[in-house]
Amino acid sequence: MLNWQAAQADDFEALHQLRLAAMRPSLEAVGRYDPPRSRQRFASRFVAQDTRWILLAGERVGFAAMRVAEGYCQLEHLYVHPQAQGRGAGSWALHALQQEARLLGLGIRLAALRDSPANHFYQHLGFVRSHEEEWDIYYLWQP
Repeated sequence: MLNWQAAQADDFEALHQLRLAAMRPSLEAVGRYDPPRSRQRFASRFVAQDTRWILLAGERVGFAAMRVAEGYCQLEHLYVHPQAQGRGAGSWALHALQQEARLLGLGIRLAALRDSPANHFYQHLGFVRSHEEEWDIYYLWQP
């Protein structure tokens, strides 16, 4: 059974470690695995009240953070721990976030690391590439 749990400010370290574990293979593949840089980048965008744990059978297996900005929902983070991937948690979370955005009448914007398996995941769930930069591909989903 999948559920949400609100994140707290003191969850920062656990969230960061989960994010690092989830992103490590993709970052290593492009030569950008740098834990101190990852911590700094996550800290610069971490807002506890926008962040929710993904619970699978009561266990914290991932997290998502989405906020409304500039007429869209901005999906800042969606990560599932590698040991929990392939069990439906990411799809469940993204579908739930899409439903929230739909109820607000807003689209969702996000960025994914170039060459990450996340790109296929987002495209499969209806996201369309809007543009690309050196390291990231940006996507948009419209209700």
